[in-house]
Amino acid sequence: MRKHILKSIRAHAARDYPREACGLVVQIGRRHVYVPCANLALDPKEQFQLDPQDYAQAEDLGTIIGIVHSHPDETSRASDHDRASCEVSGLPWHILSWPEGDLNTIVPTGVPTPLIGRPFVHGVWDCYAIVRDWHLQERGIELPNYERTDEWWTRGENLYAKNYVAAGFEPVTGPLQPGDMIVMQVQAAEPNHAAIYLGDGLMLHHLYGRLSERAVYGGYWQERTIFTLRHKDMTHGHGNH
Repeated sequence: MRKHILKSIRAHAARDYPREACGLVVQIGRRHVYVPCANLALDPKEQFQLDPQDYAQAEDLGTIIGIVHSHPDETSRASDHDRASCEVSGLPWHILSWPEGDLNTIVPTGVPTPLIGRPFVHGVWDCYAIVRDWHLQERGIELPNYERTDEWWTRGENLYAKNYVAAGFEPVTGPLQPGDMIVMQVQAAEPNHAAIYLGDGLMLHHLYGRLSERAVYGGYWQERTIFTLRHKDMTHGHGNH
């Protein structure tokens, strides 16, 4: 981290304290510049959401080479959310504790996150992410990634029902096969949870606030199933994984 960049980041963290400051490190030719961005998070003292317009303007300046945010009154240790988002961004993340002033940099590992035992991070590692990652890792099918804000199911944003056709899924008629998506309604007014059927009465899913896991598909989960889907590109010659 170049000294003038770190100085700019510290000044920004001080200005925005006790809110989280966020910004971008941009390379313009041989120069590096720090571009402060607006934090649009609903709770800016606890998290950050970069303003997409600020991001676009920074891209127009040069090449984005780092994402920066501060941890007010906390250490610079990366949270699960930081690590997950760093992987997705494909860029180094610089985390500054403030007012302590310690800088911690994390970089994407590039290793696919295991499907079982991952922590829950809404919008990054959640029940739909498990569905997407399973299709990519096990079948080579790339599903669209939908913007989703926490608790979308409380606001009438019926995301699974609205998007499954555009994502390439069709309703299942007949018995479930490995790879089918099970869409359930769990403590909500509309379908808000999805799992992958693995065969042999087992499913893979990621419950809100829990680690992702294999579970028996029966009883509670069957009672809450609203519909089951199969991707149109799914081939069934792969056997049981």
